[in-house]
Amino acid sequence: MQGNKYFKYLNLLSFSDTKRTRDIFQVNPTVIPAREEPAEVSIKIFDYSPDSFDEHGLEDAAQCIRYKDNGRISWINVDGIRKADIEKICAQFGIHMLIQEDILSVGQRPKMDEMEPVLFCLLNMLYFNEQNGSVETEQISIVLGDHFVLSFQDDAQRDVFNPIRDKLRIAGTKLRQSGADYLCYAMLDMIVDNYFVVMEKLSERIEFVEDKIIRSGNNNRALAEINNLRKELIVLKRNVNPVRDLINGFIRSDSDLLEERTTKYFKDIYDHIIQATDLAENYRDMMMSLQDLYLNNVNLRMNEVMKVMAVVTCLMAPATVIGGIFGMNFDRIPYIHDKYGFFIAVSAMLFIPIWMLRIFRKRGWF
Repeated sequence: MQGNKYFKYLNLLSFSDTKRTRDIFQVNPTVIPAREEPAEVSIKIFDYSPDSFDEHGLEDAAQCIRYKDNGRISWINVDGIRKADIEKICAQFGIHMLIQEDILSVGQRPKMDEMEPVLFCLLNMLYFNEQNGSVETEQISIVLGDHFVLSFQDDAQRDVFNPIRDKLRIAGTKLRQSGADYLCYAMLDMIVDNYFVVMEKLSERIEFVEDKIIRSGNNNRALAEINNLRKELIVLKRNVNPVRDLINGFIRSDSDLLEERTTKYFKDIYDHIIQATDLAENYRDMMMSLQDLYLNNVNLRMNEVMKVMAVVTCLMAPATVIGGIFGMNFDRIPYIHDKYGFFIAVSAMLFIPIWMLRIFRKRGWF
């Protein structure tokens, strides 16, 4: 039982989350994953114009048709992906079958498609889980049409659009005065801005691990946290980098759904996503530096241990030599019959190491 407390140090993989590794790397776009349909679906309507605003929920997806071509801007937000509801809504608004498949998919790469009569984009909202220090993703699909925006997401409990909802409730805001393309821009801008919130949390974790490495040196926990942070940075880069091409698709689009004055707003998002991409790359370089710092600390600690052992070995060498000489089985050995022979030998064993210590100290070896 005494040896069991040391057994945990033999398995360093116990300090890292291998399940998280499987979740990150086991992505095959050719295999359609099974999506669990939610028990409840929430459909919220934000129907507005510069002079009016209406907000309510729907019980049936078939009721969405009344908000098509009603003369106002309609934002239909669907929380909970259920195949039957998606097919109803897409059929009502004339959305292509390929877009329906993308909405129902899981683990898609962020992208933007232009299929008449709508513009479609798919990307992930990012959240940071404070409890386990992981980056969580939620796929959102946005369909921009003529005077309407459809958004589909999985989790009804959280998203990043509450500031947009608050602005829509206030008369005279730019959102209320603009078209559906500006609403689409505002949603994409809010998603990208939240990337920086997640990156700030990761930055705090990186600084914490760096302090831990500097304080504690070769700590296996620190190495495990470095590996975990590298996994989360992979998740971050996988979801942030493709958004640059997505936003670029809106900038280069010639669709009549996008007003020319809105293009400059998408360029602003493009600048932000470029900055987020650069920061993610900087974080990756920082993690590599942290790993090098950890290994350097381990090597430095090992060198210190080896230096102490080498000094101790050198200090014990004179005593070993003297003891070996006077321990030989010869008839004639100096001081073998002298009554002070033992004390002379012991004094030499003590004096020589002390003299060696002074020389080592004078040369700055320790």
